[in-house]
Amino acid sequence: MSKRIAKKTAKEPISVSSSSANAPKPTKTPSASLWEQFTGAYAKTDRRLMQIDMFMGFTVVVGIIQFLFVVVAGNYPFNAFLAGFAAAVGQFVLLAALRIQTDPANQGEFSSGPGRAFGDFVLASLVLHGFAYSFIN
Repeated sequence: MSKRIAKKTAKEPISVSSSSANAPKPTKTPSASLWEQFTGAYAKTDRRLMQIDMFMGFTVVVGIIQFLFVVVAGNYPFNAFLAGFAAAVGQFVLLAALRIQTDPANQGEFSSGPGRAFGDFVLASLVLHGFAYSFIN
């Protein structure tokens, strides 16, 4: 009897039933699809905005390192920590304002152009770091 089954299955083509063809495919987790949407949209972002984003990430890392240093090593020159941490936070805020003003999607929101925004950013950064330097001494 087993020979008959073997011969029969060998000659007949294997057909896919409709239930296995319509079986649900493994879906991605919502976080994975959200990450793909983010990276897909971010790939279309202007290079200048990406550079601003990298600088913003750098200021966050600097602020975290300063905070961890104070927690681990102590805060003997506390005014130096305050000046450095305030400079990191202030620079992040100035970068966020620059990014918002230079984003092409926000051109209708601001009357001044990206050049004026960059000039304001440079002047405000110099003032911020001047105050931070004077606070250290």
